[in-house]
Amino acid sequence: MVPYPIEVDFPDIGAYAEGNTGVPYVYSFDSGVPGSHTMINALTHGNEVCGAIAVKALLDGRVRPRRGRVTLAFANVEAYRRFDPAAPDASRFVDQDFNRVWHPATLDNLELDSSELRRARAMRPLIDEVDFLLDLHSMHERSAPLNVCGPLDKGIALARRLATPAWIVSDEGHPEGRRMRDYGAFGDPASARNALLVECGQHWEASAVAVAKNCCARFLVLCGNLDLSDVPEGWLKPLPERCLLVRVTEPVVADGVDFRFAADYTGLELFEEAGTVIGWNGVEPVYTPYPNCVLVMPSLRQLRAGVTVVRFGRLLD
Repeated sequence: MVPYPIEVDFPDIGAYAEGNTGVPYVYSFDSGVPGSHTMINALTHGNEVCGAIAVKALLDGRVRPRRGRVTLAFANVEAYRRFDPAAPDASRFVDQDFNRVWHPATLDNLELDSSELRRARAMRPLIDEVDFLLDLHSMHERSAPLNVCGPLDKGIALARRLATPAWIVSDEGHPEGRRMRDYGAFGDPASARNALLVECGQHWEASAVAVAKNCCARFLVLCGNLDLSDVPEGWLKPLPERCLLVRVTEPVVADGVDFRFAADYTGLELFEEAGTVIGWNGVEPVYTPYPNCVLVMPSLRQLRAGVTVVRFGRLLD
């Protein structure tokens, strides 16, 4: 059963299979004028379609940089091809999560092989050249969009400069593997290279597409590649009045399939008091660990022992 309606069509991206970089489904355009090399990446997960719609629209509209270089990519195309509306979560990846393989030790270990590793290795040399990366994602549950900026001060600063979405989540990533947005120099506090990951909304809601397009446009303007006048009509949305920063402190991991929440949480619920019960891990209650605690991306859709069902975050703003 699909808990949310599929409100958007999944576009055919076959016309962009050849690419122009030597890497299928990856295009790069150089203005010939000095400036940043900025990358917009879609389909890190095969069922997260909003980014693919935005990147395809940039390609279809022949949007080109005034300054610097812009790279537009469809990442996990093999997973995307497997999308089935009857089982929409099954196409998140083919063999393993594409967004957990971005550690040099993993990429360099040729004894390891998967569809996602082969694709990451093909894209890696190009990503090594990128100054600024925007990785477009979406979420299991309907929640306000999130700018996931990573653990570093430079990521928080870039998220504040982009100024959308309103919620900024700073976290250390995932123990099972490194994300693209934390790869290489993006995760080096001494490097000027930087990356953001935006969760645009629920996977298949139409509003997530508008968020993706707005973030693409504002990111390319922020990085100096475009002027506001270059942005396709209708892509820019009003900026929020302020941004709220949440620092993720710890995950809540299910002991088994009998984890349950105290209410139908979808994300960003704020609990002012420490010690509030937000669910039960079997028979054991789960409490908020501190005041002004925020639930970050709660979901029971892939519930099993060892799965992170929610992360606690401390509201700093």
